[in-house]
Amino acid sequence: MHKVKIQNITAGGLNFKSRTCGLENKGDMVIFLHGFPESSIIWEKAMEALANKGFRCIAYDQRGYSLNSIPEGVENYTAYNLSTDVVAIADAFGNKGKFHLVGHDWGASIGWSTIGFYPDRIQSWTAMATPHPKAFNYALENDPVQKEKSKYIMEFTKPDLPEASLAADDYSRLRKLWKGFPQKFIDDFLTIFSVPEARTGAINYYRVLFMTPSEKNPASPIDKVTIPTLYLWGLHDLALGKTGANETAKYMMGEYKFVQMDATHWMMEFNSKECIKEIRDHIEKFAIKK
Repeated sequence: MHKVKIQNITAGGLNFKSRTCGLENKGDMVIFLHGFPESSIIWEKAMEALANKGFRCIAYDQRGYSLNSIPEGVENYTAYNLSTDVVAIADAFGNKGKFHLVGHDWGASIGWSTIGFYPDRIQSWTAMATPHPKAFNYALENDPVQKEKSKYIMEFTKPDLPEASLAADDYSRLRKLWKGFPQKFIDDFLTIFSVPEARTGAINYYRVLFMTPSEKNPASPIDKVTIPTLYLWGLHDLALGKTGANETAKYMMGEYKFVQMDATHWMMEFNSKECIKEIRDHIEKFAIKK
């Protein structure tokens, strides 16, 4: 039985804390992207399950979360930079070809951008919680429920205040989000969010949303998707409503499966067994033919 190992890996000039499992296998590579306010620890069960099926699994604490990779400045957290990290990680672990990609929350947002910027590198794509970006924008403009759910985003774009609010009263705001999580998850998250620079790095993902597209901040080219896609969404998601979830199908031109779950936003904490089965089935169905 394969077990997760922790190591640091230099990729694209940054040094990332990474969890790996089954790298000695000969199967396809699978890269996992975590969201806010979490870390790569959420993927350990999924990684071990897939490694035991012969896959090579990697999850890393992303830029801003890896304590040795917190570049200063909002401009370093663009969708393009975060997507480029994904491909750099694959390259650093010796895979210059295609790999499977799985992302939750902000990890899914980055994943959508990655399949837009680097479609030739992605064999299959699994998004959890976060819908296609254009579907989300439609919901944000037209759905009162999504408008209400997304109010916090504007708060997070302000200078300094979001970081202070996350740390206040012994991280009570974060602990409320983490209620019921495994204690080892919370302990791992706090190694990140107890560092002021890391809080700023994580919040910069939100601040960059309102930067004007430019040569250094190219807009994601994501539109119609032909890559085989699985989308898992929870009926009780606190941040992402049904309109965006349903609209996502309009952009799927290839194989697509939408799974509506009796779940909250925190799928890997509370619905890991169901999620792992769906992810494993999807990746096995679209494994690279040798």
